Amino acid sequence: MAKILRINMTDRNSYWEDVPEKYKHLGGRGLTSSILCDEVDPLCHPLGPNNKIIFAPGIVTGTSAASSGRISVGAKSPLTGGIKEANAGTAWSQSLAKLGIKAVVVDGSPNNDNWWGILINKDGATFFAVDEYAGMGLYQAYAKLFEHYGKKVNIMGIGIAGEQKMALAGVCFNDIDNRPSRYAARGGLGAVLGSKRLKFIVVDDTDAPGVAINNKEIFKAGCKKLNEALLNHDVTKPGGGLNSFGTAILVNILNEAGGLPTRNFREGRFEGASKISGETMAELCEKRGGVGTMGHACHPGCIIKCSNVIPKTNGDELVSSLEYETAWALGANCCIDDLDTIGRLTRICNDLGIDTIETGVTLGVSMEAGLAEFGDGEKAIALLEQIRQGTALGRILGNGAAATAKMFGVVRCPTVKGQAMPAYDPRAIKGIGITYAISTMGADHTAGYTIASEILGVGGKVDQLDIDKVELVRNFHYTTAFIDTAGHCLFIALAILDITSGIEGMVEECNGVLGTNWKIEDIARIGKEIIDKEHAFNTAAGFNTADDRLPEFMKYEKLPPHNVVWDVPDKSLDAVFAQ
Repeated sequence: MAKILRINMTDRNSYWEDVPEKYKHLGGRGLTSSILCDEVDPLCHPLGPNNKIIFAPGIVTGTSAASSGRISVGAKSPLTGGIKEANAGTAWSQSLAKLGIKAVVVDGSPNNDNWWGILINKDGATFFAVDEYAGMGLYQAYAKLFEHYGKKVNIMGIGIAGEQKMALAGVCFNDIDNRPSRYAARGGLGAVLGSKRLKFIVVDDTDAPGVAINNKEIFKAGCKKLNEALLNHDVTKPGGGLNSFGTAILVNILNEAGGLPTRNFREGRFEGASKISGETMAELCEKRGGVGTMGHACHPGCIIKCSNVIPKTNGDELVSSLEYETAWALGANCCIDDLDTIGRLTRICNDLGIDTIETGVTLGVSMEAGLAEFGDGEKAIALLEQIRQGTALGRILGNGAAATAKMFGVVRCPTVKGQAMPAYDPRAIKGIGITYAISTMGADHTAGYTIASEILGVGGKVDQLDIDKVELVRNFHYTTAFIDTAGHCLFIALAILDITSGIEGMVEECNGVLGTNWKIEDIARIGKEIIDKEHAFNTAAGFNTADDRLPEFMKYEKLPPHNVVWDVPDKSLDAVFAQ
């Protein structure tokens, strides 16, 4: 039977706990948010001993369900001051689930300056000292850990930014080839681990019992339905858009739509977009050869395979993976149109353990402040090295876009609840703007990816400039909360919105594992229950409807080429979750 593993960093002990009845049908985000709401004071300091950080694989993670290797990480965010769930695709989550671990809950803080790692295996948790890794880049650190523990373990870690408790620090996991490149990046959760002096968790699933499945026939039938949907949808199938060109296929699409934020959200089109697109990445991989590849998986069992390995001119590895959000944040937003430079910036982010979205927007704000010229890639690299060195400037930048804008008096600061906006300008795409505004997580496209309908036409095409999208946003939020709880990649939504049998399959997979009898109609109910809890936490933390607003400059600065402003009325924002 699955257990919860409790780890206390104050006295460095651990113990197993039976899963309470109220948590038995939860996983992923549903579980991290529930535990956080039940156990953490919303008014606690995010970096203090009373915050907790929770790791939870999804309901079907660790099984043969396709594209289900997601890990949810939850805590009170140092960046937003509210509840936070960030997730990543990695075999680390699958190993945890196979060991019968429903969640790992870390609390307390040690009364010394030592750094610690934890080895989790079938026998429990063992602490080990890692002071020698302090200040070390994650590429070197992961290589040393894999050399010591063997290539079959999986690793969670924080980098130098997490050690320094910077608010743009993410939580790093290894990919399918053991690179430190898969991130639960948003919200500064790496800083929470830094405050607890916990640098690594190594998971060894040798002789693990595996995930218990209550009804194998229902589970198998559900898997078949979802697999067929993913394998037959133009976006998710082998040889489809995401598989062939990665998530950066969106660069040209969003540029054409006039919603690709450029020059710190001054414009909606970037003149260098084609140079940093997924199509150009694919050409570059083919031309340079070597390790270059598209269709790379972040974890075993992924059908979509939207990751990549970008090669240098000699065929050696430059970086993996270069995603759409990263290519935009470190590219178009900063007016850098050279993939090699963007790749170097991305590798530095991976090495330091920082969120590429928050980092790219922070660099854009820095350029706005005159710390560098837009388009100056070498200066952008130099600014990131300030974070590595922990200089005064580095610590300002390391606390994100809002902190940097405040310190340098920059008005154009594209954040909500202190978190940087992702790669879709809300003035040109109204539904995603509503998502940014009302998400419990701060500006977060993954909270309700209305881009699927507004730009890609999935589930029915919606006019991107139409402001009447309350129901659309609400439905996306509830469905996403369920997908995050199930443990599937968000991109399965691109198939199941068009192929009804796919969404049936997802629900049946969960029923097979849990022994429940959920129907499609239960998705919205469960999603709403999760988001209601998150709202209650944020309200208790001091948030109100005034925090569910976009930056003022977007109301009066017209965004070319559509020359539109943010014009969704506040009453529409308030109506999304008012029912």
